[in-house]
Amino acid sequence: MNKILDKVDSPKQLKQLSLIQLNKLAGEIRELIIRTIAENGGHLAPSLGVVELTLALHTVFDCPEDKFIWDVGHQSYVHKILTGRRDAFSTIRTQGGLSGFPKRSESPYDSFGTGHSSTSISAALGMAIARDLSKKNNYVVAVIGDGSMTGGQAFEALNHAGDLGKHLIVILNDNEMSIDKNVGALSEYLSTMRTAPTYNKVKHDLEFLLKKIPTIGESVAKVVERLKDSLRFLLVPGELFEELGFKYVGPIDGHNIELMREVLEKAKTMQGPILIHTLTRKGKGYLPAECESDKFHGVGPFCIETGEIIKKTTNKPTYTSVFSKVLIELAKENKNIVAITAAMPEGTGLKKFGEIYPDRFLDVGIAEQHAVTVAAGLACEGKQPIIALYSTFAQRAYDQILHDVCLQKLPVVFALDRAGIVGEDGPTHHGVFDYSYLRHIPNLTIMAPKDENELKDMLATAFSLRTPVVIRYPRGNGLGVEVKTEYQHIPVGMSEEISIGSDVMFLAVGAMVDSCVEAVNLLKEKNVSAGVINARFIKPLDERMIEVLAKTVKYIVTIEDNMLAGGFGSAVLEALNEREFCDTKVLRLGYPDKFIEQGKRENLLELYKLTPAHIAARTYAFIRNIEVR
Repeated sequence: MNKILDKVDSPKQLKQLSLIQLNKLAGEIRELIIRTIAENGGHLAPSLGVVELTLALHTVFDCPEDKFIWDVGHQSYVHKILTGRRDAFSTIRTQGGLSGFPKRSESPYDSFGTGHSSTSISAALGMAIARDLSKKNNYVVAVIGDGSMTGGQAFEALNHAGDLGKHLIVILNDNEMSIDKNVGALSEYLSTMRTAPTYNKVKHDLEFLLKKIPTIGESVAKVVERLKDSLRFLLVPGELFEELGFKYVGPIDGHNIELMREVLEKAKTMQGPILIHTLTRKGKGYLPAECESDKFHGVGPFCIETGEIIKKTTNKPTYTSVFSKVLIELAKENKNIVAITAAMPEGTGLKKFGEIYPDRFLDVGIAEQHAVTVAAGLACEGKQPIIALYSTFAQRAYDQILHDVCLQKLPVVFALDRAGIVGEDGPTHHGVFDYSYLRHIPNLTIMAPKDENELKDMLATAFSLRTPVVIRYPRGNGLGVEVKTEYQHIPVGMSEEISIGSDVMFLAVGAMVDSCVEAVNLLKEKNVSAGVINARFIKPLDERMIEVLAKTVKYIVTIEDNMLAGGFGSAVLEALNEREFCDTKVLRLGYPDKFIEQGKRENLLELYKLTPAHIAARTYAFIRNIEVR
């Protein structure tokens, strides 16, 4: 059976299709997305929810001359399929394949690279300003979800765009509301009325004529304006956007291609910034994703027939699950513990905490900056807040960490999950910068556990310090060690001696400690005596241990799941230099000065020569002064 999708190689071909064909195409696109993500994993529910919306956009506008900016980019799969990447779609989120997010270097149709939320309106406004400066006449469209609208930058951009009055179209993709038939009919009528050129002209002409009436005209016009505003507040949704300077249209059914095209065509003729409020359903067309949209937001490989996630069989708990369990136990004894997340209760392991301690749990939405300063306020009043964030998202709150927490030396604990290489989501999501952007902040203690039991002890230690603390740990399963019931507080800045070598010592931190333990055994086969120190602390460093190593071995190898620039190894070099141990030779192992591509963690560790075998080979070459292959 011939498929319409097989003949679509660019958006221009969509313009030749009938409405019936476009609706059939929507079904074919859903089939391709479901089949591919079941194999590769990815952001399924968001993309299934915007199939019709994306088709409408590409039939009304002329991309890439017209610019589409997809906020976050979770919903960009349909756009990729329709813009010449259909045949490559099977490679999405694989090493060397298509990115799971819009990427400028991948296609001219991707006008802006995304991956973190709430940036689309700012980028779109910049493009609209550039368009006008260059005397061009293309359209700029930002597509932003209701979740991303909780980010402060989105409102900063709306405020600026409304003030400038540039022609800009923002589509609010609202997938939290249901479409009631009656409300839908009313909103469609309102949308049609408000986008009609005659409606806006009549408003302007009426005001002009009233003001022409001698003596009373100005007053009457003001009364009419107030009456109009009062009715608008009662009858018209989206008044907030109107107050910010946008013409508001909606809410409308985002799955109705015909209606969406009609509204978009009219929006092209309107002046100034326009916000089109669409209602869509996450996961539409795949029942398991419709019923459990959170589960299928970002999902691993799954069985299409049942919707069951295909999990690797292992008895090893994830670091996230250990964090969740330990925090609940600590909160039982410590009533001052308050847990905070930025729209990631499931991913960070705080969902269960929120169910047990609802009064001590805050989900602030996609607002990391706000989360940190709220935590600072809680700490000022005697509470002990802990903020669970993915490492990559903590970057968004750097100033608040520095200024609102650390400057005031407030007892806020930061649990940075998904630290280091995280896999298929690629450079926007790898947590390989946190050592570098955090370790220079005064008053901040930074720890990284070598295993799940050490994570438990570090959490207990963090709450006992009553100062700002960061604990960073990787995505996925731990080592499977026994998690003891009792807590052991770790002295601040004290490393752990795992083994001693006479030729070379590994100074490792976090997830890389176990790799070094394996590397020691491989070096033993080459008659090299190596040992391992588990640094545990990135800040403060165990400088006593570093001094001892400098006096007892000629070679030190530092290894970290972080960028080399400004990271853990850099801190060790600084400590040696300050003590004038210039004869000690140091090899730093970590990630080079580049953004790390997508791929499975194990494959990327192999690529960047950070597996136990590579660590051993690079260390042997280092101490024997030979070139490593």
